[in-house]
Amino acid sequence: MNRFEVTGHEPSFLPDGNWKLVWADEFDGTELDTTKWGFRLNFWGKPFDAYTDQGIVLDGNSHVELHRTERNGCYVSPQLQTGSNSFDIPRLNAKDDWGHDKIWQMRPFEPPKFVHRYGYYECRCKFQKDPETMWSAFWLQSPTIGARYEPEWCGVEADIMECFQPGIIKSGNIMGGYGEQGRSDGRVRNALKETPDGWHYFGLDWQPDGYVFYWDGHEVSRCNKHVSHVPQFILLTTEVQGYRKAGQQQAALKENPDAWKEFPQTVKGEFVDDAFIVDFVRVFDRVD
Repeated sequence: MNRFEVTGHEPSFLPDGNWKLVWADEFDGTELDTTKWGFRLNFWGKPFDAYTDQGIVLDGNSHVELHRTERNGCYVSPQLQTGSNSFDIPRLNAKDDWGHDKIWQMRPFEPPKFVHRYGYYECRCKFQKDPETMWSAFWLQSPTIGARYEPEWCGVEADIMECFQPGIIKSGNIMGGYGEQGRSDGRVRNALKETPDGWHYFGLDWQPDGYVFYWDGHEVSRCNKHVSHVPQFILLTTEVQGYRKAGQQQAALKENPDAWKEFPQTVKGEFVDDAFIVDFVRVFDRVD
């Protein structure tokens, strides 16, 4: 790997070759740069109880912290993204002038803040203290994944890092969308070696002929089936474990206001402040 210096910040470590920096967030200051990031608040076409636009802290030392927070008795956590999925946009449920359902029920698309095709995508991060109650991820996704039979031309999901349990990381591709047509390539699940300072590097080299995934400067997986040739957006996400049961949590609260103390998002019935911390996100293009 080649060392790439960034003035005033930690360096990047890039695959062999010549690279130029084309996009980055060093998380300087104390406010999130909303020209670069938005919040994912919807899931499969409707607002989702487990997502929030709260819990983002910039510590003034060029780090962003994605904190788990409490809302209405349930734990929630933020998801940052530089674009959005078409299937997450809530539907209009609108009628035409004759009282019939409108043929086009999709709301207008918001312009993406950043989408890109090919290149090297890298972050430096520290994991949450308790991955068994909150997980974190750094990944790429297409706004139109699953919209065509050919994943090459509607995009894929590329999971550069997923942490669901202590010390275990996943990487790899999801192609063709989700459900019955979902497929995977290059998916790995391995233990991650600890570092002296607790910081880790994760990167993806996405080129027209394939993908190579890196952890702390070491190649961990590569794949070349159905490589996306469309621009994709970046996500830094957290989710509380058991988030798919959020509706059940709300129902339980109606019966017992203290029920949240029994949810798996707690540790011994107490609120535990936890955060996924990111030092930077950078995107590089190869230079011929």
